[in-house]
Order: sequence, then C-alpha cells, then structure tokens
Amino acid sequence: MAISRSQLLKELLPGLNSLFGLEYKQHPEEWRQVFETENSDRSFEEEVKLSGFGLAGTKDEGAAITYDDAQEAYTSRYVHNTIAMGFSLTEEAIEDNLYASLSARYTKALARAFQHTKEIKGAAVLNEGFTGQVGGDGVNLLSTAHPLVNGGTNSNEPSTPADLNETSLEAAVIQIGKWTDERGLKIAARPQKLIIPSDLQFEADRILKSTMRAGTADNDVNALASTSAIPGGYMVHHFLTDPDAWFLTTDVANGLKHFVRVAMKTSMEGDFETGNVKYKGRERYSFGYSDPIGTVSYTHLTLPTICSV
Repeated sequence: MAISRSQLLKELLPGLNSLFGLEYKQHPEEWRQVFETENSDRSFEEEVKLSGFGLAGTKDEGAAITYDDAQEAYTSRYVHNTIAMGFSLTEEAIEDNLYASLSARYTKALARAFQHTKEIKGAAVLNEGFTGQVGGDGVNLLSTAHPLVNGGTNSNEPSTPADLNETSLEAAVIQIGKWTDERGLKIAARPQKLIIPSDLQFEADRILKSTMRAGTADNDVNALASTSAIPGGYMVHHFLTDPDAWFLTTDVANGLKHFVRVAMKTSMEGDFETGNVKYKGRERYSFGYSDPIGTVSYTHLTLPTICSV
C-alpha cells in the first residue's frame, strides 16, 4: 500500500516545526564483530570437516608400516534467505511536495529495518544455540558432547550452567585448552572475545579490567587480565535475548560464518497505472557455523515460568 497524503496530513500544514520518529541513533553493526564473512555464488554453501590422522605407531624392525585413513567427519550447510522490503509514495503526495521531505527519511528508515533484521538473524545463531537447529555433527551449536571420529567428544557447554563470574570464565578458558581434533590429538585453541548482553556489561568490565581480583579483599592478581586470557576483551551484543547468556569466541577456524549471496541492492521506479513511486531493497545471505568449537557458552537460556490457576 502506498503512503498517501491522508497518512501524512501534518506534512501539508504550514508552520510545521519538526518531523521525528525515523532518525533514532542505532547500534553499530554488531554481527560483524561475531561472524566471519565470505561471498557465495550458489543457492547454498556446504563445508566439509575432515579428520586427520591418529597417533603414529611404533614400527618393529622388518615389520610392515601401518597406514591410517582420513575421512569426512560431517558437512555443514548454509541456505541463503532472501530479505526484501519496500515502500511507495502516491503520485499526489509527490505532486504536493512531500517527495523531497519524505523520500530521504523513509530511505534511511528502510536501511535501518534491514540492519535490524540482519542483527536478529545473526544473533539467532547464539540465542538458539542450546535448543535450535542442529549442526553438521548432529547436535546443537552448544553441547557437552560434540561427537568425534575417534569416538570421543568435545564440550563447549558446561554440564552445570554458570553465571558470568571470574570462576566460570576461568573454567571456560581451561576447557578450551582441553579440546582435541577428530582423532583425539590436542589442538592449540584459545579464546578470543567475550560476547555478553547489556545486562552483564559492568560485571564483564570488573572481571576483565580490574588489576586485582574483583570482589575480594586480598591482594591476588587478576589472572584473566594479567595473562590476557581474553585478548579481544568483551563486546555488548544488544540482540541477545537472555540476560544471563554469555559466549566466548575462539580462534578455531570456520566457526561462526556469514555468507553473502547478493549484497544489498536498492532501486526505485514509477508505476504507470497508479503514478506511485516505489522504493525497494533486497539482499540474500545466511548465518550459521561450521566448526562448533569456534564458540563456547557457560550458561543456558533462561526460560519463562508458566503459571496456571
């Protein structure tokens, strides 16, 4: 439906001092700090995780050498979504000089809507990481038992949920150091950045930036800060839905990913029958992950309590 003069009556009145409601400040693109971006030229992308080799055996004199087999562990798929929206102005609104004052404002509003949509879709990978869509390895993004080819597991979630504090953050860093590859060989994974909702920003600041241990009367050094255990510091993600949820990204390759199939395109044209001028935006992309140990979380989503009477 086109935006008509009746919907914008005040715009036609003399003495109007200000228009507002379309020009709020918005957060910087937070998804860019979380996801690695790659381009795509297909309707979907697939990434295959390969297993390496196990431990080399000891060869006795004169004995035959032992050969190992590499194999595919699992496949992760990214299916691109088409995101599109537009608006139009009536021919009469344009004739009555509403075009100049409104087109720029609504074009900015359209861009803001697209950015907000992308933030929500990106954050959904984390928000639904406990109970949402399963990954290529057959379990959720965050799990205590990501299966390995050798029969073992990696865990990027604790068996008991923990709020953000010095102890739980140290436990997450220690857990990352225990990960192995598909064949059980240790990997040199390190945490990178703490991702938190706005509810935890002050707690995160105390934990990561205090010279001494936060909340104690002794003189112990803050080991998380002194060892630069979280080199990327923390970021506040305003699109996380659980006020207690916190996440750590790691330096493991092919973790959280964003594929761009078609970058944002905008266009406008006039409609011959109605005389309306139409504006639209469109893009295609996907969010997801390939290797789940690119992310760690130490808390569950807080589910609402349902009461019955």
